Amino acid sequence: MKRVAPEGPVYQAGTLSGNPVAVAAGIAALRLLSRMDYAGLARRTAELAGGLLEMLAGRGIPCTVNRAASMFTLFFTGGPVIDFADAKASDASAYARFFNAMLGEGVYLPPSQFEANFLSFSHDGRVIAETLRKARRAAAKMGRR
Repeated sequence: MKRVAPEGPVYQAGTLSGNPVAVAAGIAALRLLSRMDYAGLARRTAELAGGLLEMLAGRGIPCTVNRAASMFTLFFTGGPVIDFADAKASDASAYARFFNAMLGEGVYLPPSQFEANFLSFSHDGRVIAETLRKARRAAAKMGRR
């Protein structure tokens, strides 16, 4: 710590750095989160990601999903995406059409297929079912420009 200002040459700052209220709030949030059902969250994420993949494939729209725990990304491509070259080869214009159609349905996806979707503990079965219904309508609109 002697390298950090004011004693040393390294300057460190942050909006809430060292603020005891922020630290207390962070600790309280971590305590609450430690009691949450992360396995259930991962199952709900798999349900949503799998539902999207199945629905798009059923419409003949090539798509793959990369998922880890409660994060997933849709790539409009027929094969697996394992590296940047694979991601770049996917159909960004198809993603843009899906993104805009979903936005029209009131579902906010990441604006780029190179970003991840994140589910939270608030995304329950009802929300997932509603999202999949809206995704079906959005996919039907993808061909229209």
